[in-house]
Amino acid sequence: MIYYVGIDISKYKHDFCIISNTGEIIVENSSFENNKKGFQFLLDQLKPYNKSNVHIAFEATGHYSLNLELFLIDQGYSFMKMNPLVIHQFLKARSLRRTKTDKADSITIANYLMSVPYKPNSDLLYHIYTLKSLCRSREQLIKERSKFEVLLTNELDKTFPELKPFFKDKISTTLLYIVDKYKNINHISLMKDYDSLRKISRGKFSYANFAKLKELAKNSIGHFDENTDLLISTYVSLINDFNNKIDPINKQISTIIKELNPRMLTIPGLGEISAATILSEYGDITNFSSPSKMLAFAGLEPSIIQSGTLASNGKMVKHGSGHLRYSIMNIAMTILRYSPQFYDYYLKKRSEGKSHRVALSHVCKKLIRVIYTLEKNNINFDSSLLK
Repeated sequence: MIYYVGIDISKYKHDFCIISNTGEIIVENSSFENNKKGFQFLLDQLKPYNKSNVHIAFEATGHYSLNLELFLIDQGYSFMKMNPLVIHQFLKARSLRRTKTDKADSITIANYLMSVPYKPNSDLLYHIYTLKSLCRSREQLIKERSKFEVLLTNELDKTFPELKPFFKDKISTTLLYIVDKYKNINHISLMKDYDSLRKISRGKFSYANFAKLKELAKNSIGHFDENTDLLISTYVSLINDFNNKIDPINKQISTIIKELNPRMLTIPGLGEISAATILSEYGDITNFSSPSKMLAFAGLEPSIIQSGTLASNGKMVKHGSGHLRYSIMNIAMTILRYSPQFYDYYLKKRSEGKSHRVALSHVCKKLIRVIYTLEKNNINFDSSLLK
């Protein structure tokens, strides 16, 4: 006999029920606290049944369920995470009443679990959670750093407007070093320590560029004072602080993704950070039954509008992970620069009259289909097989 356990996750407590495959409600309207004592209470309720016959499910609710998931794994239980939107739609289909309570939700989850194939958690769980935490923290730090990069740019536009174009509009380590040490055009025009700049840039900043930059500073139209010098020093210091926090995160992400070695890394232009972002959001890709399920998870599939004799594809649904959808769009932009096959596909869509964003969304869908094939079949990317 199979026993279905539906758990409604919340921050401080979790409600659960247990239903047999015959429909008998064995435990109804019970709850346990989100602590060691509460977890032990749940374990006591499950002990009478063979672990292989216990199917557990709960909604994907961020980090609130992490400790419970790790506890269940340690105790030898499997579980299945579900999309909250799917559970909500399932509840609406079963009743017209607008009843939503934690206890009712646990029963709904258990009933839904009985109606679908059981796809338990992956062995990658801990790595996936670690990657998700690292990738999302990294993104947040980058967004915060960008704010100060904008502020620094605004000051440089006043004090040395020729500087960022000289560095191809990038705030590089070399640029930060120069404006932090020399502050303004007067001091930059008198720079003498080329060796330090060469070391900072790892040999990329030539002496010719050194001389040209001094000449630009000497003839700059910018103006400065004590206030602008202070602001520039402040912004540079903050940007460097963010860099010092982001770099260790990048290294840790790289270490984990190298250990997992997903096949998507063989796609030209898809680097370790990109692979980590995709894997952390999707989890074990082999759990998806088709690429369309992956597209739906990211909200990249088009809506379908059908009524009577009329039928058409609507706009992108945009359900699912907005973070994942945003990341895939950016990753697709990078891949266009490195993969002739993906770029030709983009040009094909553009020639069909599609706008840049629509054509890029088609590239995203193709990318997801390729990733699914690589991970599902455990094979490396082969451009000759790409249609």
